[in-house]
Amino acid sequence: MITEDLSGVGPLVARLGRAGQRLRDADRARPWILDSAVVVLVLVVFCLPDLLHAVGLVGPDGDGDEARRFRVALTRLPVAGMPALQAGLVLPLLWRRRAPAVAFGAVTAVFVLQWAIGAALRADVALLVALYSLTLHGRLRQLPWACAATAGALGLVAVRLSSAVPVWDALFFLLSTATAALALGLTIRIRRAQLAGLRDRAARLETERDQRGRLAVAAERARVAREMHDIVGHNLSVIITLADAGAYATAASPERGKEALHLIGDAGRQALGELRRVLGVLREPDGPRGEIELSPQPGLADIDALCEAVRAAGVEVVYRTAGDVDALDGGVQLAVHRIVQEALTNTLKHAGAGARANLAVVVEDTRLTVTVQDSGPSTPAGRPGPANEEGHGLVGMRERAALYGGHVSAGPAGGGWTVRATLDLAPQAGAR
Repeated sequence: MITEDLSGVGPLVARLGRAGQRLRDADRARPWILDSAVVVLVLVVFCLPDLLHAVGLVGPDGDGDEARRFRVALTRLPVAGMPALQAGLVLPLLWRRRAPAVAFGAVTAVFVLQWAIGAALRADVALLVALYSLTLHGRLRQLPWACAATAGALGLVAVRLSSAVPVWDALFFLLSTATAALALGLTIRIRRAQLAGLRDRAARLETERDQRGRLAVAAERARVAREMHDIVGHNLSVIITLADAGAYATAASPERGKEALHLIGDAGRQALGELRRVLGVLREPDGPRGEIELSPQPGLADIDALCEAVRAAGVEVVYRTAGDVDALDGGVQLAVHRIVQEALTNTLKHAGAGARANLAVVVEDTRLTVTVQDSGPSTPAGRPGPANEEGHGLVGMRERAALYGGHVSAGPAGGGWTVRATLDLAPQAGAR
């Protein structure tokens, strides 16, 4: 539940606000207490004085000419009949919030009956309370007929008092009082609706904020997973290939086996360095920020070293570029590097040593194309299965290309396999 923040107001207003909040909480828990309190208050303030006058314990309110004219115009109720009318006016207020239309109808009926016989009671204030409650808690489409019934009932009062007060003067006073009750109910109803709307909006904004946070965490996890897959997958493929080749070469040529071990060490150190870079960004530093050793993200300049590592593993790589590749920003270069890395890793993994791979990075206007085509394995070997069986590598390449409005296609071509990625270099709409 959203609570109101009262820290920015004065101490008196804050205390009143907290007291009001406690009363609202208590009313929500036991609504009958407030309804009963309203009925008891009306009985004590408005019904009890009439009863005391009726039994003679308290004299008339005044002995002037105006008072005498009112007494002449009105009917004196018997002592037994007055409590019955008072109960009919006041007791329906117990349902003024649960069934406001029923309570208003009952009060209006007793009010009309009372004034039809020419009696006046202080408990007639119940009609204003019922009108206010119907305005605040009832349906808005019920207000027109409620206002018409109130005007008719008050018109009857004005006619009954016409011998003592001019009809239009009485109507003006009575209708002004009813209008005040109606306006008060509408004002509080609109205020409550506004507060409910603000609370609902705050709750929705809080939910949206949490959802954005979860989506950001999920996106960051996916990004880190792609980085880890590219780093670990490529370097492990190189290491495994070099280890297998070194094992065969050791018996025939120890020097070739020693060279393979050196290459394995270089690939392992490179993988370890990239893993430290990725994990160093994620880890909270214990010391100053400058103590973390960070290196730039790989770009097109690092593709040569990537090709050298794959060549050392036994795959011949022919690399060429076309267009103004040096003008590409760092994000595009990183995406191209990772796509090339994954494609060459798949070539190394599935085509194996002795294969040939043609790598081309071409920039034409606002379009960048990366093509990696290999000659296939020298012996029959499995390639990635159909699209429904593709692994994380191809999914990662497509996600990286999609960041720049591009797409990736992969499939057999001739005796080998071709991966083609297309990226859109045009500025995205709304980008600053």
